[in-house]
Amino acid sequence: MNWTSIENHLVNLSFGLLIIALVSYWFNIVFTQSKQIGVLAKINTIITNIAIGTALLIRWITHGYFPLSNLYESLLFLSWGTTLVHLILEKQNNSKLIGAISTPISLFTIAFATISLPIDMKKASPLVPALRSNWLMMHVSIMIISYATLIIGSLLSVLFLIVSRGKNVNLKGKSYDYNSIHNAELKYDNNYIAYRDKPKNINLLERIDNLSYRTIGLGFPLLTIGIIAGAIWANEAWGSYWSWDPKETWALITWLIFASYLHTRLTKSWQGKKPAILASVGFLVIWICYLGVNFLGKGLHSYGWLPS
Repeated sequence: MNWTSIENHLVNLSFGLLIIALVSYWFNIVFTQSKQIGVLAKINTIITNIAIGTALLIRWITHGYFPLSNLYESLLFLSWGTTLVHLILEKQNNSKLIGAISTPISLFTIAFATISLPIDMKKASPLVPALRSNWLMMHVSIMIISYATLIIGSLLSVLFLIVSRGKNVNLKGKSYDYNSIHNAELKYDNNYIAYRDKPKNINLLERIDNLSYRTIGLGFPLLTIGIIAGAIWANEAWGSYWSWDPKETWALITWLIFASYLHTRLTKSWQGKKPAILASVGFLVIWICYLGVNFLGKGLHSYGWLPS
């Protein structure tokens, strides 16, 4: 049995299913509120998650190492993580918005992995000595799951800014508490008129704002654990906990941005658009940390490097 061929078919199937899911989510939001279309989108996402997970499992079994040793494998794992986080958040919050914003990311990552990368980068190769460690599974997997979670959370903040465009928004109350949100006042427009009976679009802003906060609040501890695990692994492999490698530096920048976001929300020093702008910057920083440094320079974290 040709396991490589099966793996490729599963990845291609995932790509097709994500296209259908993307169209279904957006069609359901823009044109209709069909329950059947929503179910179709969710089923496609579930099958995609299973298919990518199976492809990674086949790679793990056939090659004898956890499939996170190169850029191709990490992109597949990011797609798997994004669909997993999406399904968990959608189940907990019953919101179609999560699928509408996370599915394009899953589609982009799997498309980049299958279409843009050269064939040589998709092939499995023996691990270098530094990667022959159990820390590979813990550090890299947690980091990528944290990226997936923070990407979705920051995209919700981008959506918040889009929906609130042209309005002077100031959310009051504990946005991380559903009961407080329900009773919160929203001041907007030039005259800062307070509305206690909030219209539908204001309730939508509150839901998006709360979803973003809760999602980032989930991803940040994962990022913290991933960085700590990476430092321990670095000391084991290279004899130093921190080397100011480009990947390490940008991971720290990512951590600081989302730590600042959570700090402003917990202390309520910022409300409304300001923390959403900070989280939106975090979206760009995550991609610089994950992909950008691989193109900007080569350091100790050479995994995923694309030569010019």
